[in-house]
Amino acid sequence: MFSETRYALNGDLRVAYRTSREGPRDIVLVANRFTCCEILPELPSTQGWVEAMTSLGRLIFFDQPGTGASDPVTPGALPTLEQWADSITAVLDDLGSREAVLIASVGAVATGALFAATYPSRTTALVVLEGYADPIKERTDGLYSEEARAAMIAMWGTGEFQHANNPDMPWNEEIRAAWARHERLAVSPGTVALMLPLVTEVDVRAVLPAVRVPTLVVQHADDPWILPEWGKYVADHISGAKYVELPGRNVNHFVEPWRESFQEIHEFLTGHQRKWPTIGCSPRCCSPTSWTRRAGPPRSAIVTGMRCSMRTTPSSARNSPAFEAAR
Repeated sequence: MFSETRYALNGDLRVAYRTSREGPRDIVLVANRFTCCEILPELPSTQGWVEAMTSLGRLIFFDQPGTGASDPVTPGALPTLEQWADSITAVLDDLGSREAVLIASVGAVATGALFAATYPSRTTALVVLEGYADPIKERTDGLYSEEARAAMIAMWGTGEFQHANNPDMPWNEEIRAAWARHERLAVSPGTVALMLPLVTEVDVRAVLPAVRVPTLVVQHADDPWILPEWGKYVADHISGAKYVELPGRNVNHFVEPWRESFQEIHEFLTGHQRKWPTIGCSPRCCSPTSWTRRAGPPRSAIVTGMRCSMRTTPSSARNSPAFEAAR
C-alpha cells in the first residue's frame, strides 16, 4: 500500500518519507519529533485510520531530521521551527506536488501552522488534532509536569506511554510490542529528552492570525494532556477556523476510536458526510476470539455490544506517574 522509504533534501539534511497510492489530493501527516515512517503506517493501531484517510487522497508520512529514518542531528545544531516547516516543502518538491492538506497532530501544530502561514498557496487546508499554541511548559493546567516528562523518558521504548496517552485505544501485548518497536526506531530515550523542549516550549500564538487557509480544529473533550480550551484558542485565533469537540480521552486521533474524528475531516475536505458503521477492532488489532459480549458498549464505543477483553495494562505502566495522571 505504501511506497518504500525515499529521501528529500532539506538543506543538507535528508528527510525520509513514504506515500500511499495517488488520489484526488495530497495529504501530509505533519511529523512531530517522535515518529518512524517505516513503521507508523503499518502499526495495528493505526491501519484503520490510514486506510480511511487514503480514501481521501495520497497520504504522506515523513520523519523530521533527528528522528526515524531521516538524517541525525547533533545536540549543538538542533533544527529550528522554520527548518521543521521546510521539511514539508522538501517532501512536496521531491514528489512534484504543488499543494497538500496538512494534518497536524499533537506536537506538530506549530510546524503545520507556520507552513500554512508562510505558504498559503501550497496549503489546501490545515487540520489540527489536539492542538495548542503557547508553551506547555509554562502552563499550570494539563499534565505536562516535570514528573510526567521524566516518566515519559523512563518508559520510552516500552510502548507503555502510548497507552497512558490513549486510554481509549484497544490494548494487548501485541499492540504494546508494536508501539514499543516504533518508539525504539523513532528515537532513543536520550533523543526524546533532547527534543522534548522543542515540543513543550514552542510558542506560535503570533503565527495563528497569519494563517489564511481553511482550517479545522478537532479536540477530544476529556483529554487530560491537551485540554480542549487549548485547541479552542487555536481555532479562535485563525480566521474562519471551524472548531469541533468530540467525546474521548485519546491524544492521538489515528487510533481507535477514530471514526468520529475522521468523519469531521472527511466532511471538511469533501463537503459530504460519510457515516462509518460502529464495528469491532480490526483483526490486525485483536482477534475475534478476544471479544466478549456485554450488555452495552464500553465507554470508548470501540465495539457496539462488545468489549475487547485484551485491553489490559502492564503492571509497570499502571504504576508509572504518567499513567496514574492520565487515569
